[in-house]
Amino acid sequence: MAERRWRRAGSALLRVIVVWAVSTLTLLALAGLLPDFQLQSDDGDSATRTAVTAAWGAGAFGLLSALVWPLVVRALLLVPALVLGLLVFFLNGSLLLLALRLIPDDRGDAAPETAVVVAAVMSAVASATSTALAVRDDDAYGRRLSRLATRRRRRQGANGTGTDCPGMVFLQLDGVGHDVLLRAVKDGLMPTLAGWLDGTHRLTPWRTDWSSQTGASQLGILHGSNHDVPAFRWYEKDTGRIVVSNRPASAVELQRRAIERTGDGGLLTLDGASRGNLFSGGADQVALVLSVSTRRGRENRSRAGYFAYFSDPANAVRTALSFFAEVVREIQQATRARFRGDRPRVARGGTYPLIRAFATVVERDVVVAAVIGDMLAGRTAVYADLVAYDEVAHHSGPHSRDAAKVLESLDRSVALLAKAAAHAPRAYRIVLLSDHGQSPGETFEGEYGLSLKDLVRAGCGLPVSRRAGRTACGAEARDAAADALRIGLHRRHEEDEQGFAPSPPAGPGSDAGAQRERRGEAGADPIVLASGNLGLISFPDQPGRLTREEIEARHPALLSTLANHPGIGFLLVASERHGSVVLGPAGAEVPIAELSDDGPLAPFGKGAADAVRRTDTFPHVADIMVNSMYDPATGRIHAFEQQIGSHGGLGGEQSQPFLMAPVELGDPLEGEGDTGGELVGAEQLHRVLKRWLSECTGPQIPVAEIGGDPEQEDFRRSLEPYPPGDR
Repeated sequence: MAERRWRRAGSALLRVIVVWAVSTLTLLALAGLLPDFQLQSDDGDSATRTAVTAAWGAGAFGLLSALVWPLVVRALLLVPALVLGLLVFFLNGSLLLLALRLIPDDRGDAAPETAVVVAAVMSAVASATSTALAVRDDDAYGRRLSRLATRRRRRQGANGTGTDCPGMVFLQLDGVGHDVLLRAVKDGLMPTLAGWLDGTHRLTPWRTDWSSQTGASQLGILHGSNHDVPAFRWYEKDTGRIVVSNRPASAVELQRRAIERTGDGGLLTLDGASRGNLFSGGADQVALVLSVSTRRGRENRSRAGYFAYFSDPANAVRTALSFFAEVVREIQQATRARFRGDRPRVARGGTYPLIRAFATVVERDVVVAAVIGDMLAGRTAVYADLVAYDEVAHHSGPHSRDAAKVLESLDRSVALLAKAAAHAPRAYRIVLLSDHGQSPGETFEGEYGLSLKDLVRAGCGLPVSRRAGRTACGAEARDAAADALRIGLHRRHEEDEQGFAPSPPAGPGSDAGAQRERRGEAGADPIVLASGNLGLISFPDQPGRLTREEIEARHPALLSTLANHPGIGFLLVASERHGSVVLGPAGAEVPIAELSDDGPLAPFGKGAADAVRRTDTFPHVADIMVNSMYDPATGRIHAFEQQIGSHGGLGGEQSQPFLMAPVELGDPLEGEGDTGGELVGAEQLHRVLKRWLSECTGPQIPVAEIGGDPEQEDFRRSLEPYPPGDR
């Protein structure tokens, strides 16, 4: 045993010497290449003296990076994440300048801008050297994790979190559909997951609600309710606001509503951590969580994982270099797709390369590091979201080579977490799941030459762009609206001839004004919003949900124009006669009470009627809900956004995510009653995950019982609605 310890100590010392030597050589090379960087006195030095100076500078920079850098980053805890990302290089350069000042006789000197470059190269070389040495030592990474775990347990003291009860890690692979996962495993893209499926894990598909997107799914999974979340974005007439799930103020409000409805803090209220999510799940440890991202103060830990990761300058430089490499990769892939003439295709310029790089590199690295830290700390439950695949698939397609590369990267991240779990103070069960899938297809505008908003405006007889007006769909909608207007004017003339007095001028709040608005004589433009292949149309000048009869009185051609368009599958609209109706092509009309998975909903498969019927009960459902067409033969849909891989409505793989859990947890359908052999909806998935947690840890903490624990104060504040000025 003693001999083994001495061997390890010697190996560690050798690695330090090698890294120091490589850093010294790098410093000498940079001094020879960069004119504003010197390691000699003004009179010149011998080669030996210069080498000693370089060794001194490399050693000082290494010590400062290890000792001072974490303190500097912690002091900048309240600096916004993106700002810190830019400061990484400048902070590193400052440490190098300080290291040069420590060289005897002032032999080291560099211009500030040169110091930034030198420090970045030095950190990258040191990190690469350490990694290369670790590759040659199979146990190096394991020993590092063991040291970190031991260090954390010492900080926790005798009352550490070690326990016989396994902890749970819920890892969300955002946007990865059930069929995509199966194909990736079969094609050898995800060997780690393939190994799990061969023995330790069970794969179960589940079906989303009508709104198949992260906002609805993750809110239901983490907080047990996604009631009144009709889409990713929607207009609320009672507040006059557009709610967007990935805006901080909206996320705060949605989380508050869910907790108010369930009376439960969420899935993670008992010693939980939330990483990279839209919502906290009731966790007291959060990093990159949108619903708490606007909080300020020492107690706010929303970016703790981010700063913990970048407290290591090697991490900062490595991720920054990977970030820029990903930007270049995206530009290359987009250029090749354009030259090949790939269809469908969307524009991928502007800031998108930066957004993609953040999702596939920065967010991935920070979240994985945070989850590893949670496991080494022995936390009971962790829920983390990796968004890389979803971001790339939106613009490259869910079955593209670009997306396949991301799946390979996700598999490596899972393998890294599994390796870290082996060194945690407690056993961990890793559950993989997705919040939705993605369905491919040309965009609605790309296929038909006009957007959903253009089609709605044309159907209302409102002006549209010249390009949209020249399309066949736009011309037909405009002509239909004009014909309907002429018929309406003719009928009105007949009423006047029969002795009906014309309506007097009146304000919009009076009965006469309301009658005029409903007859199309006044009114604001409709608000048209898109959530993947789900469209929402609202008339903001009218309170409450308009009925079919009221819409047809205002815009006689609109509903028929939409229902009969080849790119639209069906509409949901309220009705004075039938409560609500689903409208489809060729005059199809089905009252909501008689709705089944046949008729207009037949292409969308099992459960479509129940999903539509549930959404119809939401207080903030739009005046007109529009779902694009779906072709079961090809699996394609038409997104109302600029996405060739999309989700948000019904149709194909977007509604079929997966749950992959250790077999020891049991069948997820067990104890769920008559489910028809499948998991349906995010709320049911929440119940399954919560049951698995409570079987070992006991029930989670209801909101009413949270109190007295300082670590819960930030969570308690997140339950309070924001004042109007902060929304």
